Amino acid sequence: MTRREFGQHCGLARALELVGERWAMLIIRELLVRPCRYTDLIEGLPGIPTNMLSTRLKELEQAGIVERRIASAPQRGVVYAVTEHGRSLEPALIALAVWGNTRLNEQQPTDLVPPSSLVISMRARFNREAAGGMSAVWEIRVPETVLHAVVTDGQLTAGIGPAPSKPDLVVTVPGEVVPTFRNVLEAIAAGKVELTGRRSLAGAFTRVFTPQQQALSVSARTV
Repeated sequence: MTRREFGQHCGLARALELVGERWAMLIIRELLVRPCRYTDLIEGLPGIPTNMLSTRLKELEQAGIVERRIASAPQRGVVYAVTEHGRSLEPALIALAVWGNTRLNEQQPTDLVPPSSLVISMRARFNREAAGGMSAVWEIRVPETVLHAVVTDGQLTAGIGPAPSKPDLVVTVPGEVVPTFRNVLEAIAAGKVELTGRRSLAGAFTRVFTPQQQALSVSARTV
């Protein structure tokens, strides 16, 4: 497959040459959340042809955005991961996701909400100012997915899977809630979730994941 070149001395054109092909940014989304085996990517990106996945991974490797690593114990084999150069794409990917969220159509029954998308939503919505001086560990259980969010002195680590240490609060979201991150926050605020642990951290969770611009807007309306 021949990669397109725009013939322009422009940063945007060059970026699109490297990551603008179909499925490329979704592969990067998966790998920004955690290193993946080839089979993990197939599972997380239903509908991607295997030959296209192989091609995109090869292209991203050649561009220095993705690399192969030996899986850490107890796993074995090879995983794909973003390089430092690839990780620097996260702010751009988050900005695109936020922009795209404003143009989403109504969710269809067949539409998947990937766990990686929920993690990216957490990172996108994280309000560093609201989290200042806070340290807490949350585990969020939504149907078929477990996520974690760890705030340490105002810094966020969010990912797929159980919390890396004992969670301060476990939030279990009922099956009738469509598992978008906005819906999860609304379910917490409405008291429609099961809480195990420090229940006071439920309110803190919604504050920490309300973007600063929204928090300022709410404050302005209140005043």
